[in-house]
Amino acid sequence: MSDTLRFRDDEAADEPAVSLDAFFDQPEADSVRIEAGEDVTVLFPHLSRVRLVEIDFPRFRDGRGFSTARMLREAGYTGELKATGDVLVDLVWFMRRCGFDSFAPDVAIDPAVLEASLARYPNVYQNAADGAVPIWKLRHPDLANG
Repeated sequence: MSDTLRFRDDEAADEPAVSLDAFFDQPEADSVRIEAGEDVTVLFPHLSRVRLVEIDFPRFRDGRGFSTARMLREAGYTGELKATGDVLVDLVWFMRRCGFDSFAPDVAIDPAVLEASLARYPNVYQNAADGAVPIWKLRHPDLANG
């Protein structure tokens, strides 16, 4: 696995992530790994003890991890959210919008390509977990609260 790309200022978790089942069996665990298709809602009552959630992308075309990330952020999770596995550079921007703030791709991502990819779209059109203000709200602030 390549080096982790991280968009956080805090210190990275130093304990390896455990499976969801193991997390519940280990009260000292603070890092958990969610596999594609697992029910992340069972983790919601325990979010205060979680420092890192790794979400696996077994194949780039498996988008369930996007929903998992968004659900965690909407549930109030503020810790590190790491996408692992088949993470492609052209999806990182969308993953960031869903709440991911670190990445451990199977194949290294060229930093210059990543920078260009993240800078490609200066505006957004929908609300998302990243808190970016949609362009329509910028253009029509009088409609933003209505």
